[in-house]
Amino acid sequence: MNPLRGLTFAMGSVLLVSGAQLGMHWSMTRLPLPAEWLAALSSGQVDLAALGVVLAAILAYALSMLCWLLALRDLPLGRAYSLLSISYALVYLLAAALPLFDEPFTLWKSLGVALVILGVITINSRPAPATSPRNTP
Repeated sequence: MNPLRGLTFAMGSVLLVSGAQLGMHWSMTRLPLPAEWLAALSSGQVDLAALGVVLAAILAYALSMLCWLLALRDLPLGRAYSLLSISYALVYLLAAALPLFDEPFTLWKSLGVALVILGVITINSRPAPATSPRNTP
């Protein structure tokens, strides 16, 4: 087990999934409902940039899952899973900070984000207990 490598992959997963969420939100505010895409494409009424961002976001989700699987090799599940919570905080903070998303910045939401981050820090601040080597047949 290599905790630093696991942390790196976990944070890569967090960044990719956060970017995917923001990209999906941006795109879906500019596209028709998915059931209407074929008709809209035929009539040329689809924002191709928004459709491209949807496809990039799907790729980011796939890469995020790959990073997550690699992180699970090196981190205890409780620690790794807590790191995923950072994406909730990151998405809110970026959506509130970037005018592109028009997300209201509120004290209560910010307090919630602070509590999430405090929880992640609390869970990950103590060294992980030593684990026994994996059983091999």
